[in-house]
Amino acid sequence: MPRPAFSPPSQAPGFAARRVASEIVEGVLHRGRSLDEQLDGATANQGIGLLSDRDRALVRRIVGTTLRRLGTLRHLIASCLDRGLPADAARLESALLVGAAQIHVLDIPDHAAVDLSVRLVQADRRSARYAGLVNAVLRRIARSGAELMADRDPVALDTPGWLLERWSRSYGPEVARAIAAAHTGEPALDLTVKADPETWATRLRGKVLPTGTVRLVPHGPVSGLPGYTEGDWWVQDAAAALPARLLGPVAGLAVADLCAAPGGKTLQLAAAGARVTAVDRSEARLARLRDNLARVGVAAETIAADVTQLEAGPFDAVLLDAPCSSTGTVRRHPDIPWRKTAADLVSLAGLQASLLDRAVGLLREGGTLVYCTCSLEPEEGEGQIEALLARDPRVVRKPVTADEFPGLDGLVTAAGDLRTLPALWPDPEPRMGGLDGFYAARLERR
Repeated sequence: MPRPAFSPPSQAPGFAARRVASEIVEGVLHRGRSLDEQLDGATANQGIGLLSDRDRALVRRIVGTTLRRLGTLRHLIASCLDRGLPADAARLESALLVGAAQIHVLDIPDHAAVDLSVRLVQADRRSARYAGLVNAVLRRIARSGAELMADRDPVALDTPGWLLERWSRSYGPEVARAIAAAHTGEPALDLTVKADPETWATRLRGKVLPTGTVRLVPHGPVSGLPGYTEGDWWVQDAAAALPARLLGPVAGLAVADLCAAPGGKTLQLAAAGARVTAVDRSEARLARLRDNLARVGVAAETIAADVTQLEAGPFDAVLLDAPCSSTGTVRRHPDIPWRKTAADLVSLAGLQASLLDRAVGLLREGGTLVYCTCSLEPEEGEGQIEALLARDPRVVRKPVTADEFPGLDGLVTAAGDLRTLPALWPDPEPRMGGLDGFYAARLERR
């Protein structure tokens, strides 16, 4: 006997996790909501807090895979349709996408992926009539997915064309493809440890990267790992840990960390003995920073303020991690390429320039400024520094050199700036390679 067109939400095992995953994918693609805000905190999807740790991990895996391989999955679905997707059922696309991700990429049994996606649309009044369509499309992908992809380039499919073209102009076609390929897999977990990285790498079954970051593939919630509660380490991508180190020895110095939340760089500076003033305009984000300070057991002054209007200092050093397009963090934030447009990538240029000008004004003579962004876009990195040097004669570049500390080989530009790319540091185990795309320049105020 056929199932009814519409049925209440299913109690089938795994359904709740797929429903949350589908809602989050729909939020990214159709409502412009970021992945982070739907996974954590007060704005998280209402259903995610009701799931077990195992199911929450499954949601993250399904959603991450769907967004990393979105172009491929959309191609597979389109190849199985004669007329495209109906425009009146957003849940239909998300159900098809999470089902296709499980079938084509993840090691989830085909029959479970098909059945639960069918149940997803049956539980949505606007989409229930398409249950048969979902069943047919996903079964065809299960049978013929490899054949449907035979003449297609997944690297090109899974990166918006305009973004791949930008990276090709900036870094060359070969490097651009390597960047795009690095975005297709889930990254490892990177930790900055207070001390003794070798011991922590052994204890956590990870490895120590050349710069001292401990990298591992976690099994279970981060908060359950040894050393979390005791504050012996914090989560921070290997590339994100480099800019603070460019300031050199900071013990006893007055250092401003501008746009500081969620606070990884503040923790580094405070743990190194600096007298840190952490500034961010978001009180909510500063609350999270204070929680991290308390867990790690270090101290910093925190100020909720617009940095461009900040009256403080003068400081011995300033670290400015400016708001940017975040295209260097696609490995960890796979929603970014699908929520941004070409116009978005340069919309923050004026703010970055204003923040740089204020950062210089907060420095004492002889003080050091490190400017960084987690962006692959030259307009937000190299272009900003060249413009600052041209308009402010008080500032000179203080070049970074590869021998300053281990791990900088290949990361220093001809001008003496730091530039990391997601495809750097390959590893035989794909999840253990790569790092975020960061730009950092070190300057001195005369």
